Amino acid sequence: MDRKVRIFQTLKIFQSKQAVVVGAGVSGLSACRFLLSLGARVRLVDAKPDLPVDTLLKIHADPASVGLTLAAGPHRPEEFADADLIVLSPGVPVKKLAHVLGDVDPRRVVAEMEFASWFLDEPVIAITGTNGKTTTTTLVGHILRHAGLTTFVGGNIGTPLCDYLLGDERVDAVVIEISSFQLQNCRTFKPRVAALLNFSPNHLDYHADMEEYLSAKLNLFSQQDPTCLAVVPADMRDELEARRFTRARREYFRADTDFACPGLPGAHNRENIAAAWRMVQPLGVTEEQARAAIGAFKALPHRIEPVCEAAGVLFVDDSKATTLESVAAAVASMERPVRLLLGGVFKGGDVAEMAAKIADKVRSIGLFGAAREIFEPVLAPLFPVSWDKTLEAAVRRQFALAAKGEAILLSPGTASFDAYHGYAERGRDFARVAQAIQDEGAEAGR
Repeated sequence: MDRKVRIFQTLKIFQSKQAVVVGAGVSGLSACRFLLSLGARVRLVDAKPDLPVDTLLKIHADPASVGLTLAAGPHRPEEFADADLIVLSPGVPVKKLAHVLGDVDPRRVVAEMEFASWFLDEPVIAITGTNGKTTTTTLVGHILRHAGLTTFVGGNIGTPLCDYLLGDERVDAVVIEISSFQLQNCRTFKPRVAALLNFSPNHLDYHADMEEYLSAKLNLFSQQDPTCLAVVPADMRDELEARRFTRARREYFRADTDFACPGLPGAHNRENIAAAWRMVQPLGVTEEQARAAIGAFKALPHRIEPVCEAAGVLFVDDSKATTLESVAAAVASMERPVRLLLGGVFKGGDVAEMAAKIADKVRSIGLFGAAREIFEPVLAPLFPVSWDKTLEAAVRRQFALAAKGEAILLSPGTASFDAYHGYAERGRDFARVAQAIQDEGAEAGR
């Protein structure tokens, strides 16, 4: 375990303290396990009334023996009144708890990411942005490992930071993706290197407006000092400097590197590569090491990922594209004419602006599932547009329209929760349908 964790355990700083963890997702369960390791009593609270009691067994084999309890259903003031520390899972804003927190000292309420960061000695590279966070976070970890540095990659992707602290392996650098949900409740988080990749409308179903969304993102830089590095987009320079958003040394990036990376096509990925190169330099990575690592990097699943080809039509899975900006970037990266698949839970953005960006390459648009009422009125006058209830029906319709040399691109521009548990499940369903179409063609040709 980390040196600071052992100190807290040895001094019994959390011994018998009452902690409340809000949210029974992956990060919340991880925070519960870590708090128990520090000796705290833990109450897990979640607004879902049907949350099963055996959820606690995912945290500890004998919950009662360690003071682990569950409170499911609408939150009540008494669940928080005795708390020495309240840890919020991502997506749980303080403002939604105001009616139950009462006179609780605000300093006792922290984000799970911030709580975990208290115990880190390792240099932290933290990455946020509207689009490209996961790809760039993974790329930074890949470059560091290629340069011989042991690295933890996680946070908003993969392994929660609290789970890392519970392990015995220490690393040379911690690389984390961090969302606006996590940042909104951070007050003391101070990464050695922090990056904002880009900023565009997103999560307006969660944030009150764009200003609140941007302010949450900029919390990443608020505690940095001149010993730290802030990596930020060149096209936001005037706005960010006017805000005096950080005391850190600042580097403004654009797509200004010549690193070749076949696995990351498109201008948006050239910007991500440029940002990644700036992030790894403070840890001693040379240009030669970075160039070799970037050249060998492979595309991540569900991010402009070729699936298969049938009758000369390429199927491409970009299910991770949950914003309109990422849709435009995906279309721009395609070398073929595109039959575009859009649909799901709309998160905000300007559909007309996106339409203008994709007009040159998109031959038709297949809508599926939710958000038809948002997309269709804007897109139907500009493109051939159809709608199907399911993704499979939409894929098959677009394949029937497609000509040899074209691509069917799933880049939905929305969250997936109208029909799937997440973007990965949506992407796998797309791949299943594409593979079935390929198999049907092979069978017919026999």
